[in-house]
Amino acid sequence: MAETPRRRVTIYTDGGCSGNPGPGGYGVVLLSGRHRRELSGGYRLTTNNRMEMLAAIMALETLKSPCDVMLYSDSTYLVSSIQQGSVMRWRQNGWRRKSGRDNVPVKNPDLWQRLLKAAEKHEVTFEWVKGHADVEENECCDRLAVAAAGAKPTDRDVAFEQEHPDLLAQATATTRARPPGRKLKVKQAGQPCPKCGTPVEKRRPKQGPKPGQSFYYAYFFACPGCRSNYMVEEGKREC
Repeated sequence: MAETPRRRVTIYTDGGCSGNPGPGGYGVVLLSGRHRRELSGGYRLTTNNRMEMLAAIMALETLKSPCDVMLYSDSTYLVSSIQQGSVMRWRQNGWRRKSGRDNVPVKNPDLWQRLLKAAEKHEVTFEWVKGHADVEENECCDRLAVAAAGAKPTDRDVAFEQEHPDLLAQATATTRARPPGRKLKVKQAGQPCPKCGTPVEKRRPKQGPKPGQSFYYAYFFACPGCRSNYMVEEGKREC
């Protein structure tokens, strides 16, 4: 009896967090023939690398039958570790890696194990794609991840929180310190972003005023975490 041909699936993934560590999110786009599906989720305290890994894990765990998968990610950490065989060596060495003369624990062993398990029933090829390079589905994943991280997620990245109780206590204290129901106005660099708490940066626009404009902003404040922009009256200039 001939085997049923595997379904071909193309997957784009992305992940990140505000603060690293901080609130994080992942985004996934799955493509197969005419079918398209988006996935996303957020966690209250995690890291960029963990969200990049979890995006790939959630995508592969979603597949119900063995598939031929092409998975694109802009995470060098994820793709290089797979392509260079580092993950398999770490597993064989009890999740430890060589560093100088010593063997040190590998970071995120819980997610590496989960990723290998999720991938084992499929034929998966991991490929790196440059982030923020106008790759449509990669940009979509980025938007999904940023939105999930900025939506005040309450889900727990349990393994990370258990390993870093000091960071959890610090994050909890910061959240409690914010005045309830009060949205802080951004007026200067270094202030916490009202959406995610990451310190904002002062930036200047790449282009000047366009013909016909009556005013423009000589500078604005940008959040490197959730990527929100804040315009202030002090930066407003008449043309």
